[in-house]
Amino acid sequence: MNDPTVTRKDNPELNQGGAAYAALLKAIRAGHYAPGDRLREVEIAERLSLSRTPIREALRRLEADGIVEHKARIGAVIRQLSHAEVVELYEMRLVLERTASELAAKHAVGAQVDELAALNAQIAACQGDSQRAAAINQQFHEVLYRAGRNRFLLEAARALNNALLLLGPTTLADEARIETVCHQHDAIIDAIRAGDEAAAGAAAEAHLETSLRHRLAVMRAL
Repeated sequence: MNDPTVTRKDNPELNQGGAAYAALLKAIRAGHYAPGDRLREVEIAERLSLSRTPIREALRRLEADGIVEHKARIGAVIRQLSHAEVVELYEMRLVLERTASELAAKHAVGAQVDELAALNAQIAACQGDSQRAAAINQQFHEVLYRAGRNRFLLEAARALNNALLLLGPTTLADEARIETVCHQHDAIIDAIRAGDEAAAGAAAEAHLETSLRHRLAVMRAL
């Protein structure tokens, strides 16, 4: 029977399990592992310089999160979203980000609007570096949610994060796509700065609809 008084500090394996989980999430987010990839315990243990026990714990947590699934005769693999699931995911993103943009137009302070503008400028400067553009784009949307100042909206967005990891390669793979994204971000920022809730929501909706079209095009090309 497990001793309920045992903490992570008392048990190094538990600490290592948390570290392995965080490292695997980071690797998936960075694109080192893609949907459909097999996650071999031995290879991951060697890469992270850990034993297989914390790796096994991390894989169990990722499975509970819906990121990893076990397939017969294959083992742990990163789950792949179907066409229908991708559409459903973007439908939820559209609802949440439209709401976030509307709330940001109502509640955001000048410093937050300036931060959005600065991040968007950094995305525009990322021509030829799609992974960096994707990472900064993620920061942009995180700031957008925080600017809405609604804790329940933030929780809903965090719950969606695991599914976003399963989308696969970034769509920010070429100069024209980055230019479109930055232009649409500018429309959201301008509406928030003006305090125009309706315009901010409409701009966010247009942005997500465009993103879905590009995502489906990437899926068709794979």
